[in-house]
Amino acid sequence: MMRATAPLRTAHPPRPSAAQSLGAMLATVSRAAFRHSGLALTLALLAALAALQALALLRAPAAWLPAEITIQLARGESIVLGQRELAAPQTDRQHLALRRDGGGRWTIRNLSGARQVVLLRDGGDQRLGSAPLHELRRFQIDGAMFALRSADARAATFTRDGHAWRYDGAVLYRDGVQQADCPDAHLATRALSVWNRVMPLALTIARPLSFGGNLYCDNRLGLAQVTPGAAQIARINGRLQLLAGNPDGDRAAVLVTDGAGQTDLRTQEASLDGVSALMIGHTRLQITIDGDQLRLRPSRHVKLFSDPDQRLPEQVRWTWQQRTLWHGDHMDAVWIGLIICAASMSGSVVVRVAANRRHRQTNQVRRPDARKAGTTVARAAASSGAARLASATAASPLAALPAGVAATALLLTGVTALIAQRAGYAPSAAASLLIGATALLMWLALPGRLTLATAAGAVLLAAGLLAQLELGLGAPESSWLRYYQKSAAMLAIGAGLGGMARLWMQHRSARGAHLRQHTIEWLLALFAVVALAALAAQVLWGDETGVFDLQPVELAKLALTALSAHCLALRFHWHSGPQRLADHGARWLRLIAPALLFLALLGLALVQVDDFSPLILLLVWSTGMGLAYAVAARNRVLSTGLTALALLAVVAIAWLRMSGTDDLIRWGFYADRFLVWLNPAEHPHTGQQLLLGARAIGEGGWFGADHWFGLRALGQPAGAAVQIPAVQDDFAASFFLNRHGLLGGLLLWLTQAAFLIGIVLTAAHALRVGAVARNFRHAWQGRFRYFMLCGGGAFVLGHFLLSWGTNLAIFPIMGQPMSFLSAGGSHLLFFLCPLLTLIAISAPSSEGV
Repeated sequence: MMRATAPLRTAHPPRPSAAQSLGAMLATVSRAAFRHSGLALTLALLAALAALQALALLRAPAAWLPAEITIQLARGESIVLGQRELAAPQTDRQHLALRRDGGGRWTIRNLSGARQVVLLRDGGDQRLGSAPLHELRRFQIDGAMFALRSADARAATFTRDGHAWRYDGAVLYRDGVQQADCPDAHLATRALSVWNRVMPLALTIARPLSFGGNLYCDNRLGLAQVTPGAAQIARINGRLQLLAGNPDGDRAAVLVTDGAGQTDLRTQEASLDGVSALMIGHTRLQITIDGDQLRLRPSRHVKLFSDPDQRLPEQVRWTWQQRTLWHGDHMDAVWIGLIICAASMSGSVVVRVAANRRHRQTNQVRRPDARKAGTTVARAAASSGAARLASATAASPLAALPAGVAATALLLTGVTALIAQRAGYAPSAAASLLIGATALLMWLALPGRLTLATAAGAVLLAAGLLAQLELGLGAPESSWLRYYQKSAAMLAIGAGLGGMARLWMQHRSARGAHLRQHTIEWLLALFAVVALAALAAQVLWGDETGVFDLQPVELAKLALTALSAHCLALRFHWHSGPQRLADHGARWLRLIAPALLFLALLGLALVQVDDFSPLILLLVWSTGMGLAYAVAARNRVLSTGLTALALLAVVAIAWLRMSGTDDLIRWGFYADRFLVWLNPAEHPHTGQQLLLGARAIGEGGWFGADHWFGLRALGQPAGAAVQIPAVQDDFAASFFLNRHGLLGGLLLWLTQAAFLIGIVLTAAHALRVGAVARNFRHAWQGRFRYFMLCGGGAFVLGHFLLSWGTNLAIFPIMGQPMSFLSAGGSHLLFFLCPLLTLIAISAPSSEGV
């Protein structure tokens, strides 16, 4: 009898323990980090900088501000209010006089001789100390009496001592003849005078008429023994108004006569009936009147206090509120957008990981056959497989969908945050931190190879956000956080638009669809028209700070670089284009736009901007583009000449610094700036910016003002560094050196150098691609990207040079923001984000995570 045999049992390997599973996971992560060491290092630096921002928010001390100011007056009583009672930083100690008359009506009077008070009504604005010219019969400035003949919204005519004066809002005429330029007028003022003389009234640039002084010149009407600027006539809100001036010396009486009698504008009193708000400096105070109580709700620039305790007059009472950093109102749309963006980016990464895994498995299967075929064939097969993977990933709608959703969600989130901030419901600092961090991850999460320029640019953006957050938390005002919040929103908008552009380019490239050369040229011409129109709007309705809270010059710099890159790219293949002379003429008419843009920027620098920094910036850009052309054309003579000119400029700056600038001062070329630069101690008032910046840098030393590279000072008050004029823009580097020391500044400088080197490497790759291309389209595309990157890098280099030179007193004071570090929203949105997008598009194609 046979014994039944037991069935064979398969031995199962023992189940790994939790420690072994964790070890295997860590080993996988370590191998991935080693394989993508650049990405891992970039993510580590971004995480560290984001953690420092979160730590700054956690360590920020509690701060309070008045939510409502209640003023109670009986009939016939009055009170004087100033900075202590209104918590408005831009007010004097005694600024306003409020009075309640016997009938119970509230009236207001401006006591300050240097700062305006604007009443906001439904029908328009009213400046205290001003009167519309068309409502007057005559006006008197001290003893000088002027009879008003006619006045409307366009011009006013008045007489005195047998002379007829006519002013149209831009030019002053004496007996029908425009006055000569003043002896001390700068070149910009003279150019502006010529512009207003030859252009029609609609295109003239508004300039006020100033009374006082001993000179009859330009827009000055001299009056003996009257302080210059004692009164002004200017176009405000579409009508000419007479304003009591703000001279540094003795104030002059400004008497006006209308149908109601004679009034002194210095003591003008206005009723608060129908007034919804008033503006003092940058502080807005909403007004509500309830019998004997007047309630003011301050917003925007409001002074912060370390504890809710303030000694106030009996008639004034504050309702306190604590500054909020972690939550804000009406932010549901922002949180939803961030969640959608994060989930979509995660889905995009998962899709790419799966595609790469399938690609590696396919290569492992084909590897034996490829080895048999030989090394050359194996490399060709691997290259072909990588190209097929990139093409399939970009062309597949399923693969590109998560990335497209993420970019769209980020764009909408940034727009929502920016609109909310403009409407008075700014996102919290914590929400802005998440918005900025998500935008930075967007640059790294999209398909494409991570380059040195992209990595360095992302680190610089994170460092700039950290510096702006530190400044916002350390300043004694509620408004300083708006720079950080605006930069985060602008970065989200730029990253969203850039991500959509990258995905669109990859999709069209995978399908083999390209724009025709004729269409590209007309699009560039349209871009030039938009840039020129924006510059014209700034000249007509704006000032050197921009127009409509934007800086059109940043868009113009991008357009100038793009058009110049297109023209230079065509220069190398001009014979491949149209052959007929008429076609060449039409092309030249379209390609002349770079010259028009360059002249427009040059004119804006001379007319609108009160320093010569745009001239230096354009000079650096022109030199950079010339060197790029010399390298592409292999013109050693041109490259040697431009290099010699650059070295000569360095020698000239050193010579001016050591020997003085008497010639420039004699010529009147911004003499005040050169005098301050050479010896700021002799000009403490005009050299305040330079002196305060130098003091802040000296306090920072090598290791920061806290001797811990700013780590101990995170979220704490910023001290005297906040008092530097334009510390958030032109002198942002001084604050950074004060907080993080010279060693921290050296690390920042090295990162900036890495960014510029990365641009050069990417541009060199684009030039090689264009040089070996076998058709016109690919050759033009490679050279266009090359010149575009070189031009953008030249502008960034110019910003770095001017900003470091200004903060370290290497150059005279010139107002240009430092790229990535300063709170320049237009510079970030209109120039840096498009440049980073072009860098990502121009990088060598490679897929990976």
